[in-house]
Amino acid sequence: MTTQENNRVNPPTTQSLAGRRALVTGGASGIGLAVVHALASRGAHVTIADKDGAAAEAAATEVGGTSWAVDLLDPEAVTENKLAQALDGVDILVNNAGIQHISPIQDFDPAVFRRIMTLMVEVPFLLTRAALPKMYAQGFGRIINVSSVHGLRASPFKSAYVTAKHGLEGLSKVTALEGGEHGVTSNCVNPGYVRTPLVEKQLADQARVHGIPEAEVLAKIMLTESAIKRLIEPAEVASLVAWLAGDEAAMVTGASYTMDGGWSAR
Repeated sequence: MTTQENNRVNPPTTQSLAGRRALVTGGASGIGLAVVHALASRGAHVTIADKDGAAAEAAATEVGGTSWAVDLLDPEAVTENKLAQALDGVDILVNNAGIQHISPIQDFDPAVFRRIMTLMVEVPFLLTRAALPKMYAQGFGRIINVSSVHGLRASPFKSAYVTAKHGLEGLSKVTALEGGEHGVTSNCVNPGYVRTPLVEKQLADQARVHGIPEAEVLAKIMLTESAIKRLIEPAEVASLVAWLAGDEAAMVTGASYTMDGGWSAR
């Protein structure tokens, strides 16, 4: 299956998000790109925020959306004024951008730890903070945080990622409690290992820290806890995000939706 096919499986037959405006961080590849296609195919106008400006522009052209070339780790890019402008009129915010680093705690570079915290906890807070006033004013909003099974469970050698995803879970729940009376919902989507460049890059890193051949990482490390022994496709995650973005999910808030092949059932 090609990358484009992974991003567009079973296109919807209705324009359930027509008239809505969405912003997806990390929207030029992987889960983010699949989410962009899912929301756009349902009628939303999507802004693709990504450090890779060329890829964001290409995705925006394909779906008739808007690109925002931005390094969310650059403090100058996430000032209050710039975020207020970028999020003006946004009904649906998908906090998806993320990075990974694998290392034992005693060897973990503190600078890398702080960078992961910034991108995956502080930036979603800043974006949510900027989006809420307009959402409150119009009585509708959807905050969807792409978390992970690692927001609910831990794995060794991923101290920063696991900590950040747990923090994102907390932020999402507080947003749900504050936003409920204003028609704003906030939820997490918690996939296991998804077929993305981020996961593919982990194969070599996992092989190194566990001392096994790279070809054995999927079976011996990544999929050991899953009842369904395969990677998740980006479009599968995107379909859940798109449902949470719609009117049908108006009473779903403060939730964490696992899509992990049974991993967290243990």
